[in-house]
Amino acid sequence: MKIHLCPPQAIHEIGSRQQQEDAIYPAAGAAIVGSRVFIVCDGLGGHELGEVASAAVCQGMSAAAEALLDREGQMSDEHFQHVLSCGYDALNQADTGHEGKMGTTMTFLSFGRKGCLAAHIGDSCIYHLRPSDIDQPVRYRSRDDSLVQLLYENGELSYYEMATSPRRNIIMKVMQPFQKNRTEATLVHITDVRVGDYFYLCSDGMLERMDDEELLKILRESRSCEEAAAELARRTAQNSDNHSAYLIEIKDVEHEQGDELLVDDEAEACQRNKALNDDYKDVAWRNKPVAMPDDPQSPPSTRNLGNRIADWLKKIRM
Repeated sequence: MKIHLCPPQAIHEIGSRQQQEDAIYPAAGAAIVGSRVFIVCDGLGGHELGEVASAAVCQGMSAAAEALLDREGQMSDEHFQHVLSCGYDALNQADTGHEGKMGTTMTFLSFGRKGCLAAHIGDSCIYHLRPSDIDQPVRYRSRDDSLVQLLYENGELSYYEMATSPRRNIIMKVMQPFQKNRTEATLVHITDVRVGDYFYLCSDGMLERMDDEELLKILRESRSCEEAAAELARRTAQNSDNHSAYLIEIKDVEHEQGDELLVDDEAEACQRNKALNDDYKDVAWRNKPVAMPDDPQSPPSTRNLGNRIADWLKKIRM
């Protein structure tokens, strides 16, 4: 398949913070309709040199991905693992003091002849949206690698309580230098791509005051990707955190022989994401009269998970 893009739109704002710890690729204003790699990284605000970490990973991964696509024309899982390794290598080189304290989230999206490869680590988000579909407009949304997400999936928080929990900034998976066991990314393969679809990569600062319904409303009411991005920037102008994003609209898709054989696990990933299948978002699902659908990949049900994880986090930081 050949996927053609409308001009991709970037948002890269500092918010009320003193420095910009988000990094995006391509740089704001540099993306073109022929761009095939998009990255958004959010440096950890509570750690030293968060802006260095996000920039290093963004630069290391983008350079490797562009070189691979120039040579191969597509991004396989093996190719991506090489790209991610280059990001970690760049992060190691940036940590000149060998302290291992800096860190960053990572979202990655590439377009090729085999569709889209989406990957993430941390709580920065990747969406695949189909605003024209009334029944399932959110085709995919990456699962946050955060403590509140884990508490929610274990029934200790409601969907809405995740946004106000005092633990909402604790991230369970990040990229850091000199990790003995490098954190692996979650990969999703997407081939069901249609004209008018949107892909949205964003740091958590973009979602500070915006839910999925408002995001979809903006896309449905906008006449173009450029207009939608401008409205997103306007709605998030008062956000406190750094907030960065890439909004990418699909202009056309040319299908080719063999497309039906391509791997697509988007629907499976969407089904596994409890947050996209929760009809009672104001009540923790464990306390509902009707249980959530079984998820074979969910961990066993446990009580007081949050307290035990908090104790574990304290120990590893001592």
